[in-house]
Amino acid sequence: MFTFSNRRWLLLTPALLLSTALGLTAFTPTGAEQRAIRNESFGRGEEIRYKVHYGLLTAGEAVIEVSNEIQRINDRPCFKATVTGRTNGSVDLFMKVRDTWRSYIDTTSILPQKFFRNIEENNYRKKETIDFDHLRDVAEVESKKKGKDVKKSTHKVPDNVQDLVSGFYFLRTLDYSNRKVGEQIKVQGFFDDEVFDMTVTYKGRQNVDTKAGVIRAIRLTPRMPSNKLFRGEDAISVYLSDDRNKIPVLFEAEMFVGSVKIDMYKYSGLKSRLALVTKN
Repeated sequence: MFTFSNRRWLLLTPALLLSTALGLTAFTPTGAEQRAIRNESFGRGEEIRYKVHYGLLTAGEAVIEVSNEIQRINDRPCFKATVTGRTNGSVDLFMKVRDTWRSYIDTTSILPQKFFRNIEENNYRKKETIDFDHLRDVAEVESKKKGKDVKKSTHKVPDNVQDLVSGFYFLRTLDYSNRKVGEQIKVQGFFDDEVFDMTVTYKGRQNVDTKAGVIRAIRLTPRMPSNKLFRGEDAISVYLSDDRNKIPVLFEAEMFVGSVKIDMYKYSGLKSRLALVTKN
């Protein structure tokens, strides 16, 4: 079972960013037919870069990008979306991280057809592939850890279930314009061989200061389960640009051991103009 108490490397890898983002994806069952989602927020060739800060220390970097090429998976056209995370500087001396997470996302339904992750954290190694069958609501998992045999398993999943990466992109297709402060969104996702639920609260709009400039943003907070890592249920805040792109521009996490900040510093290939605040 996924527990935050034994995943302290979430501080420095894409998992913190992605698990937060997945907590913002609405779950809407549609039955056997594949849904069609209107997407005006992202497309091919988009790239977003982040610095990971632990207190005053710059601990690592993360990159979220969509390939310029459309892939065909399960006879469906898919975006190839990849998230990479790495530690740098002095942090590499005691916690070296080189992680890759990838989802092949159906261009029509924004559902994952295939998910892949390669985890390299100090001496820990894990490779995992998940094939999704959304007509049968099944996820087939194949994973391999360092020094162990390949493990295969099949899991029943809900309609329109998201993996961590595709959930991030589906999040961006949602309309927040008429949501009220305090409104909650219910979610479901699939991670570490389990379906999990999460609730996110819409907290309103505000300007946020990032390394890429001051940006008009939407603030959301996913409710966290009781754990020994994050301080309280609303310990994580994610800020999406208040424009058509709805890219995550800033993540903040209050932890028992200090504060973590994931700050966008560079972007390219956006479909629309970013909601930068003009300084007088």
